[in-house]
Amino acid sequence: MADSQPRFLPGPQDGAIAWLFPGQGAQEPGMGRDLFDGSAAARQVFETADRVLGYELTRVCFEGTEERLRQTEYAQPAIFTASLACLAAAIESGKIGERPAFMAGHSLGEYSALVAAGAMSFEEGLLLLQERARLMASAGAENPGALAAIIGLDEEAVIQICLDLDIDPCNLNLPNQTVVGGTREAIATAIDLAKERGAQRAIELNVSGAFHSRLMQPAVPGLVDAAVKAKIGEPQVPVVANATARPLTSAQEIEQELGVQIANPVRWHESITLMAAAGVTSFIEFGPGRVLTGLVKRLVPGAQITNISSLADVSNTKATV
Repeated sequence: MADSQPRFLPGPQDGAIAWLFPGQGAQEPGMGRDLFDGSAAARQVFETADRVLGYELTRVCFEGTEERLRQTEYAQPAIFTASLACLAAAIESGKIGERPAFMAGHSLGEYSALVAAGAMSFEEGLLLLQERARLMASAGAENPGALAAIIGLDEEAVIQICLDLDIDPCNLNLPNQTVVGGTREAIATAIDLAKERGAQRAIELNVSGAFHSRLMQPAVPGLVDAAVKAKIGEPQVPVVANATARPLTSAQEIEQELGVQIANPVRWHESITLMAAAGVTSFIEFGPGRVLTGLVKRLVPGAQITNISSLADVSNTKATV
C-alpha cells in the first residue's frame, strides 16, 4: 500500500491465530467514536473513508440513527471501516504482534479480511464494497425478499425446508443455526414450517433483502465486472472464502469469489472448522458486535477468543496475541 494508506499487517506469521471480521447486522449507533478519539491509526482509517466516499461516513457511524445504519448502502462501508479501525488501533497499541495463519470475514467482512491480508488497499476495498452495497440494494428493490434465522434444527432438515419451499440457505452459521432467504411470503411459511418440524426458534431478520440468495443474482454481473477492474493482488495471508470454505491464495480466486459470493451461502461453520483443523487455537474478532465470537465458542470449545470492538477492548487485551 502507498504510505498514505492505512496499514494493517504486523510482524511474522504465527500458525495458531486467525483474524475474523463481522458482516451486516453488527452495526450499532456510535460505533468507532472512541477509536477515532483515542487512536491516531484508527482516525486515519475513518478520515480516509470520508475522503474516498465523498461524504462523512464518520457522522453516519458516530451520529447516525439505527434506522440509517441498517440501510445497506451505509451499513456495509460503515462496518468495513469500523472493523479495520479496530484492527489499526490494536496494531498501533502493540497488542497484536504476529500475523495470523488465516483470515475470514462473514459476508461483507470478507472485504475487511482481504484488505487486512494485503490483497487490496483500503481505498480499493472501500470503493468495491460501496459498489457491492449499491448493487445489492438495487437487487433487493428489484427482487424484494427476506431472511430468517432457524435455530435448533439440523442443517439437513433446514435444507429440506428450502427444497420444499423453493428458497435458499444463505448463512450456514452453525450445524443447527441456518439463515434462509426468499420472497417474504415464502419466508413467512418457512418460519411456521421450521417450528412445526422442531426448531427452537425461527425469526425473520431485520434486513433489507434476501442476501446470499438467488434474489441477489441481478447484482452478480455488475460485481463481477467491478472485481475484475479492481486492483486486487495476492493476499499475504490466506483468506477463507465464504462461498467455498477454502483458502483464497491468488488474485484470480479472489475476483471469482467476490463475484459469486453475494448470491451463494456463507459457509461459516465449515470455514471455522477448516481453520481449527489446520491448527488454529486462537481467534480474534475485529469490529462491532460479538456475533462471530459467539459462533466460534460453539464451534471450537476451548479456543482462545478475543473480541476487539472498542478502544477499551484494545486497552484490556492483556498480552500480544
